[in-house]
Amino acid sequence: VQLQASGGGLVQAGGSLRLSCAATGNIFSVGTMGWYRQAPGKQRELVATITGGYSTNYANSVQGRFTVSRDNAEKTVSLQMNSLKPEDTAVYYCNADLARYYWSRRVEYWGQGTLVTVSS
Repeated sequence: VQLQASGGGLVQAGGSLRLSCAATGNIFSVGTMGWYRQAPGKQRELVATITGGYSTNYANSVQGRFTVSRDNAEKTVSLQMNSLKPEDTAVYYCNADLARYYWSRRVEYWGQGTLVTVSS
């Protein structure tokens, strides 16, 4: 099982980027999915999460600028980031609670991280 993230890059302040993450491999069920980020010298922090029932939760710092979405059939989660600020610069990690088999409990998985750099 892997979480494969894509979509990072360099963008000017005020610009937009869209991150995507796909869960691949033998997966029976997917629970909450989301995005976290880690800026240089800082701890990893929650950006946004979305449950299987599409309930969302956002960090105060991104509320109103970022939108998390998911496709349950495709087992993907996306993060649309608008009005980007230099302080959004970080490595972004996708995260998902996955069960590999019908008899197994969900376990947390992390993607490899994708760098987002916002220039001023």
